[in-house]
Amino acid sequence: MLSPRFLLLRSAASLASRSLCTGGSSKHGRAPDMAEVRNRLREIVGASTNWSDHQQAMAERASLSSMLAKSQNDLPAKTMKDSFLEVHLPLGSEPQLREKYLTYHNTVRFGRILEDLDSLAVLISYSHTYNPALRRSPLSIVTALVDKIDMRQHIIYPDCDIKFTGHVTWVGKTSIEAKMHMSQYRDGAYAPVLDATFVMVARDPENKRAAFVNPLKPDGPEEEKIFQEGEANKSRRVELSTASLLKVAPTDEERKVVHSLFLNTLDTKTVSFRSRILPPNSVWMEDAKLKGLEICHPQERNIFNRIFGGFLMRKAYELGWANACSYGGCRPRLVAVDDILFQKPVEIGSLLFLSSQVCYTQGQYIQVRVHSEVLDPLTRQHNTTNVFHFTFASDRDVPNIIPMTYGESMLYLDGKRHFNQTVES
Repeated sequence: MLSPRFLLLRSAASLASRSLCTGGSSKHGRAPDMAEVRNRLREIVGASTNWSDHQQAMAERASLSSMLAKSQNDLPAKTMKDSFLEVHLPLGSEPQLREKYLTYHNTVRFGRILEDLDSLAVLISYSHTYNPALRRSPLSIVTALVDKIDMRQHIIYPDCDIKFTGHVTWVGKTSIEAKMHMSQYRDGAYAPVLDATFVMVARDPENKRAAFVNPLKPDGPEEEKIFQEGEANKSRRVELSTASLLKVAPTDEERKVVHSLFLNTLDTKTVSFRSRILPPNSVWMEDAKLKGLEICHPQERNIFNRIFGGFLMRKAYELGWANACSYGGCRPRLVAVDDILFQKPVEIGSLLFLSSQVCYTQGQYIQVRVHSEVLDPLTRQHNTTNVFHFTFASDRDVPNIIPMTYGESMLYLDGKRHFNQTVES
């Protein structure tokens, strides 16, 4: 985390408390809120809040292609402080805003937090690539991957102000890693709630091909250390992709796990490979699914006339949470979100199918995978757009999830990998 002296958008260093749950504003100004973040994003790309004007603005963006850099060497290097932002979510001081984030059980809708993180990550990336000579940015910056979201505090109070801070931590030729931190004002101070790492990609104005972004130049040993962590994150992502069960066979240890699960389901009375029985306190994986459907309306569009990635994350999270809730028999708490891959954009007018699957359990923990695909009503083509991974914890031990087929066994191993990665980090 950078020193407060690097803040570009911030309230005063000393926050006077108006109440136990409200961070006071400085008389010299205040940090922007999420509405201002989204308004700023629309200004940067020339988007409109009006649907018909928005379509026209997106069509006109094609003319900005000539402003793109021919190579990364043509762009000035930026430092981490150039992209540092602080944004407030005044749940404590604005009751009318609180309604949008409130659940029936008087908690904060985490799906809304995911939407806010996605918007902030995009604005952080645009802050890194900012060119004062241009009125509008020719870059289309979109979310490619949610690498990790780690919960540091499992209670988010609905009536206390929230603060988001973040900045760019690593840059490739066309990709950007942004790290964000969320804290909440309570008992006179801001306490950490979560840490999030997003990977963004830059595209041309029509979002058809990759575009170069400004290189990142670490300033001092602190920033150099952060940058090296970003390099390590990239290497880890490449390694995990190479070892994907969709590409290579399970390890010897994983094969033993699958075989042990299989043996535990054999009927000892028949001694047949075809006769399978469910062990005590267990659930067949086939019976731990929950599905949903969304019609993709223009209201949920992003600044590039596609469905907002934060909306997709919110819907996937809420479906995954509902599945974990029904599986464990109580309200689960989120432990981590990781490896959300945005494979294809979701077009307005598509039918979005969400399929949630409990794929791994251990003690009180429930690993849930949500797969999303779109159906074009006219061509009837199905395409996978996203895969989401959520780790939840129940307040009691949950039934063991048991795969029956080879495909389900691979889902089980994949869920186990994600769970182990969460526990080890």
